[in-house]
Amino acid sequence: MNTISSLDRITRLYTLGPTGTNCEQAAQEWFRRAGRSGDVYLHDTLEDALEEMPVADDVALLGCAVYPELHTLVFANLDRLAIAGSFVVPTHHMVLAIAGDDAPATVATHPAPQKLAPPHLARLLVNSNARAAAVCAEGTADSCITTLPAAERHGLIVLRDFGPVPMDFTLHLPILAR
Repeated sequence: MNTISSLDRITRLYTLGPTGTNCEQAAQEWFRRAGRSGDVYLHDTLEDALEEMPVADDVALLGCAVYPELHTLVFANLDRLAIAGSFVVPTHHMVLAIAGDDAPATVATHPAPQKLAPPHLARLLVNSNARAAAVCAEGTADSCITTLPAAERHGLIVLRDFGPVPMDFTLHLPILAR
C-alpha cells in the first residue's frame, strides 16, 4: 500500500532557488505559519528539486501555481508525488531593473512574469527571478524582471516597481511505499 506523509511532519522543503526567489520566501512563510522551524533547499528548477528530494515523511516540494510546466511535473510524477495543499502569499516586490545607465535592449526573465517586461525588449529566459538579476548584473542582459531583494543583492537600479503579487504556492508530498 502507498501512503502520503502528513504536512504536520514537514521539516524540509525543496524549492526553486537561488536565494531571493519568491518560492524561497513562500517556504519560509509556510514554516512561520506552521509554527515551526525547518530547512529550505534551493535548486535551479523545481524538476531538479524533485530529483534531489528524498522519499521521506518529513519532506515536501514547494511549487508555484504559475511555474511553467507545473502541470507536467504533477502528471509525470503521479506515482511518486501528490499535491497536499496550497496557500497564498504575496510575492516579493516584482521589479524591472537595470545594471547600467543605457536604455535596455534585452531583458532576463523567468517565463512566468515575462509579461511584466516592456514588449520591445528581447527576452532571455532563465530559471528563476533571482537568476534573472544575476544574469543582468553579469552583463548578459541589459535589464531583468526580478524580485526586489535580488535586485538589491546585485546592486541593480530599479526602473519600475510592480509591487507584490498575491500568489498561490503548492505543496507536493512524496508517496511513501509501505
